[in-house]
Amino acid sequence: MSEGRTCSMFSGNDCFSDETAEWIGRVEKIAPVLVRYRDQAEHERMTPAAVIDALRGQNIHRMWVADAFGGGQVSVRTGSAVLRTLARIDASVAWQMGVQGAIGRLSDYLPEPVAQRLFHESPGLVVGGINPTGRAERVPGGYRLHGTWSFASGSAHATWLVCAAILAEDDMACPSPAGPRTYMAFVPKSAALFVDDWFTMGLRGTGSTTYRLDGLVVPDDHTVDGSLLRRPPARRPSRAYDIAYYDFAPFTTASTALGIVQDALETFRCLAQEKIPARATSPLAASHTVQAGLARAEVLARASALLLTDAADQATAHGEHGGEDLSALIRLAAAAVGENTATAVDTLYDLAGTSALYSASRLDRCFRDIHAAVKHITLSWTNFEMVGQYFLGGALLTRR
Repeated sequence: MSEGRTCSMFSGNDCFSDETAEWIGRVEKIAPVLVRYRDQAEHERMTPAAVIDALRGQNIHRMWVADAFGGGQVSVRTGSAVLRTLARIDASVAWQMGVQGAIGRLSDYLPEPVAQRLFHESPGLVVGGINPTGRAERVPGGYRLHGTWSFASGSAHATWLVCAAILAEDDMACPSPAGPRTYMAFVPKSAALFVDDWFTMGLRGTGSTTYRLDGLVVPDDHTVDGSLLRRPPARRPSRAYDIAYYDFAPFTTASTALGIVQDALETFRCLAQEKIPARATSPLAASHTVQAGLARAEVLARASALLLTDAADQATAHGEHGGEDLSALIRLAAAAVGENTATAVDTLYDLAGTSALYSASRLDRCFRDIHAAVKHITLSWTNFEMVGQYFLGGALLTRR
């Protein structure tokens, strides 16, 4: 172990830098608040304001924003470790902070005065929909937006929304071979109409509702050309990371998934020591089947952590010039994390027997949350197909 680093063999599978340890310490300071409100969040389908206030007090919602805009500008490794730590307490909180990390990366693409306004001067969350389900029409000085966007995680505590929209067809006389042009437009939350439709199996506390806009005009300087997001942001003094937006986003979802499986492992170990199954004479921990299953789940979690750490290091070292090779590596790592963590949680859920059935069980929560998390496109099995196509000389597509 080197100086200034804290190592843990099976709790997080990382050697922590001083920066990482300091930010994990911030989570530990507010952990009692997260625990106190996590059942309420599950019931109300949104995180209570007290939790968001505690996170804001530690600047966790801005940890992946440039220090020039009031953010923490932490390393990819540190941010990943923070999300994992949060997810071991409450995956819904981790998911929302991951969304803040991903959308916060757009600050490096926005004009500096606008980024300052959205991410420093405004205290609320910046949430929204990055799937281009809206329509943008060119008007003098900006774009007129129409559309419906889903999965606005943390919307109850937002002040700004990002809306991904496709440029209207009548302005596409010479469309790109890559498809219609998209824009990320930032709008005040007050301009949107929200639909309370977040009734889900898992990640219930995220409040990931749907919202609509009909004809709002967004000025040019509050938009980002979507074609730029596959490349690192342009160099400027305030730039926080030389990593493309789409190469950064998978770390947010994969880190949360990894935290969920680590929670499940810790919960199961305690359960296995205490539970004596019906008509048995010894606890679960004495079963050879249980022992082997736990070990398999542990190695899946550990392999996932190592894959994610390697991807983070590759992104940090080669973000500027890694190109599609780097993108393929990150997407492959995230998809593997999604597959491995879901399999590991399923294994533990099955081994726990009837104890996992009840909603009060942490394993039930982990089971529901991991299967909600892996529905995200960054963790989808389709990434194996798309990266495999790239390895065989094809284009690196998002989906066919």
